[in-house]
Amino acid sequence: MAVSAIRAKELHDKMNSGKPVFILDVRNSDDYNDWKIEHRNLVDVNIPYFDFLDDNEDIYQPLPKDTEIVVVCAKGGSAKMVAEMADERGYITSYLEEGMLEWSQFYHAATVVDEPDVKIIQINRLAKGCLSYMVMSNGRAMIVDPGRHYEEYVKLAEQEHVQITHIMDTHLHADHISGAPELAKQTGASYHISRSEMQGSNIIPYQALEYEQVFRVGDVEVKVMAIPTPGHTPGSVSFLVQDRYLLSGDTIFVGGLGRPDLGGKAREWAQSLYDTVFTHIANMNDDTLVLPTHYADLREVNEQGLVCAKLGEIRAKNEVMRTKDRELFTEIVAGTSGATPPNYGEILKINRGDVQVPLDVATELEIGPNRCAIHHS
Repeated sequence: MAVSAIRAKELHDKMNSGKPVFILDVRNSDDYNDWKIEHRNLVDVNIPYFDFLDDNEDIYQPLPKDTEIVVVCAKGGSAKMVAEMADERGYITSYLEEGMLEWSQFYHAATVVDEPDVKIIQINRLAKGCLSYMVMSNGRAMIVDPGRHYEEYVKLAEQEHVQITHIMDTHLHADHISGAPELAKQTGASYHISRSEMQGSNIIPYQALEYEQVFRVGDVEVKVMAIPTPGHTPGSVSFLVQDRYLLSGDTIFVGGLGRPDLGGKAREWAQSLYDTVFTHIANMNDDTLVLPTHYADLREVNEQGLVCAKLGEIRAKNEVMRTKDRELFTEIVAGTSGATPPNYGEILKINRGDVQVPLDVATELEIGPNRCAIHHS
């Protein structure tokens, strides 16, 4: 009996069903340790593909006999072979058809706010830990921080029966290619980003964000205020919706703050981040719901599968946000940024419009996790 191939959405649905899912990842250990599928209902084991070629039956010992095993590799071919080998030995197997390549491009949309005057959907690109948002009111929609696959947002807008009128990037992204310019081209919506982020680029058409600029979405007065929140980048902006929902970009996360070192000025940008935390958002209500653009740990995903938290909860749990000593704050933030995002220099050039790459190159550049957050919870 031939083993079945499953797609990323089917795998995600299995994990979300509440039943345990067992994944056998057959990539090499370095790739697995750097980046893998993660979920609260997931049990996984890493046994490299080449180990199965030794015809050593002991290699199968860690695998369960009574549970479906989903085999995963980089692009699907090796996983299929291992799944067939395990199937011949009586294991229940399937394989992720296009492997981590497919998983890296999977998006999951979930409603985080649904009120009479405004609805906000969080779109989660799970493999990257990248989050984007659709803010809707009376048939109109604003997209914030869209990923490269613009068609995901066009499809979602059709499902929600809304017209996309505004597209926002909170900052110039370093870990993934922005879908904002292409989405604007496809929909006729206006594209907005801080002028300092584009550094004089005239390749990509955009409208420069102004601080405390107010946007209207739909006929109802849904207020979206642009707030300067520098630190992760000098021109980072957050959007405050209806004075209650803070789309914080890469400035504030559920479990940490945005890293300030990607421009080579870690201490200088860390001090800007200090001003953001203790000046720009200091007077925001603790009940403000923070909706970030990234997460880096499963603990940031709540029971509903959403990444969000009240600002007061984040302040209480995040030590660095309570560190009012400027020098100590700077030392902590500038000193714990970690490894840089893969290919971030090339991705920045693409997002600024300085270079263009074909689709297959863009896909390869984005492979791997995001590394834009630092954690101090």
